[in-house]
Amino acid sequence: MHGLYLVTPDWNATDRLLAVTGQALRAGPIALLQYRHKEATPALRREQASALLALCRRYHVPFIVNDFADLCAEIDADGVHLGGADAQVAEVRARLGRDKIIGASCYGELPRALDAQQAGASYVAFGGFYPSKVKKYAVTTPVEILDQARAAIRVPTVVIGGMTPHNAAPLVARGAHMVAAISSVYQAESVAAAVRDFLSLYTK
Repeated sequence: MHGLYLVTPDWNATDRLLAVTGQALRAGPIALLQYRHKEATPALRREQASALLALCRRYHVPFIVNDFADLCAEIDADGVHLGGADAQVAEVRARLGRDKIIGASCYGELPRALDAQQAGASYVAFGGFYPSKVKKYAVTTPVEILDQARAAIRVPTVVIGGMTPHNAAPLVARGAHMVAAISSVYQAESVAAAVRDFLSLYTK
């Protein structure tokens, strides 16, 4: 797991969501695609997740679901991402098995990341580092946490929160394995160009 980690916006229009996601997947190799829609109805969530899973299969991109382990199991997605208020990593790992990807939000807390790693997380995510157009949170994660993670964390690290190719660059330089982006890709004038700009961080 290395490179651009694409996270979907909370769009209700499935056709639009699939069209823009398809542009991104065609533009370059995406490390992971996460479906995230906190406000969707269960029916819409299942519809969109199933359609995105089929799209990801065409491009050989791992597909994970935010929060909903039940949905992950139901449609046989590649994994799930868990936030701080979601089910514990060990519980979900026991339920989904060892082959599924399980990510954990660790905010700016290295002890939380160490616990998640011990419990069986496939990767840990730190942030927010910058203000986000999508998620509301305190921007309190210090960049130095990536230096600490390099010494203590064996699984891949993800950086989240207001990511652009420009402001993600110093975090990649500090060892971030993946950069998670939503609006910088989905709201870009050119989706393909935005994807290529993120990917260039890992080819310099």
